[in-house]
Amino acid sequence: MSETTIPLTQPRVRPATPADIDTVWSLLQKKAAFDRWLERLEATPEALAAAMAGPNPLLGVLLAEADGVAVGFATYYFTFSTYLARRCIWIDDLFVDEPARRRGVGRALLREMVRLAKREQCGRIEWVTAAGNDKAIAFYERIGARVRTGTRLCRMDGFAISTWSKAGESS
Repeated sequence: MSETTIPLTQPRVRPATPADIDTVWSLLQKKAAFDRWLERLEATPEALAAAMAGPNPLLGVLLAEADGVAVGFATYYFTFSTYLARRCIWIDDLFVDEPARRRGVGRALLREMVRLAKREQCGRIEWVTAAGNDKAIAFYERIGARVRTGTRLCRMDGFAISTWSKAGESS
């Protein structure tokens, strides 16, 4: 999408369905490239579609469209807070295509996420952003998000799980 073809209408946000998987996949690949993690993208369109399907899907996806063109997406799933004793939403990915940034798309995606959280009586919405992504952090703070600095995300990837699991079997 070039600068001259940027959709100018107010973005429309809607839940994606497994039928939208090609669009979701394309946006996910763009996000992975933006994050410089494209080579670590293990998901497949088929696996994503399966996670989105069924009566209790594991993955929710919101698509932002303007003038009939997908310009962004947010993926999420439900978590639970023992402190609140309520469901919460974890936003796993939030991405707006470069030409559509600063046009209200991210705001529209987050506004729909807030509507979902209210409808589902969630206690909070959480996500992470890169520490050096100053534009995103400033945006999140402008919309009322508190950016926590006193905690660190801990993650065990597949290699760590496998390694530690094997170490535990031998002890």
